[in-house]
Amino acid sequence: MRVLLLGASGRIGRRVATELLDRGHEVTAVSRSGTVEGIDHSSFVAVSGDASDADAVARLATGHDAVASALGPSDGEDPAVLVELMDAVVEGMRRASVDRLVWTGGAGGLHVGPDTRLVETEEFPDEWEGLAQSAIEAYEDLAEVDDLEWTYLAPAALIEPGERTGEYRTAEGELVADDDGDSYISMEDFAVALVDLLESGDAVHTYLATGY
Repeated sequence: MRVLLLGASGRIGRRVATELLDRGHEVTAVSRSGTVEGIDHSSFVAVSGDASDADAVARLATGHDAVASALGPSDGEDPAVLVELMDAVVEGMRRASVDRLVWTGGAGGLHVGPDTRLVETEEFPDEWEGLAQSAIEAYEDLAEVDDLEWTYLAPAALIEPGERTGEYRTAEGELVADDDGDSYISMEDFAVALVDLLESGDAVHTYLATGY
């Protein structure tokens, strides 16, 4: 499978690239700088590109089987850019006739109760609220898209570099937590979940949560 990976130079993006390559896929890795540190592989090409430009996304996506996004605002950037990025990627994929998208989203919109989302809880950090709300707005735009086979993949409440175990659980629209109420996943196992979705084609038109 040929995968266009957006946001490839970030911590999650690099791990997704590694997981894809380890499974024998080809990766075109897009970042603003056009460089991705620490990856040297014959099936890996790093290119520069602006994911907020639908024309640029269309040119980059042409000839690929799927698009994976690990996009997010850079330091100091307005979180509202997520909505702009979502809309540009969707439109670019349409122009390129690429149907499959797995988007790395946020956990803030996941439900922790019948009428309560994670971002609405007292424990949710105030400094993350703006990002969470922008991620929710981006998801709401994606939820209206019926001509692409998309999955909005959210991590657990806490995601950090860690071990690749190959194990994880999923839930539709609900935060994944253990018996003690802790919600965690390593970036490595989040990458496993993302690539599993690309390979299986499952969870189409789904806000899917991951965790242990």
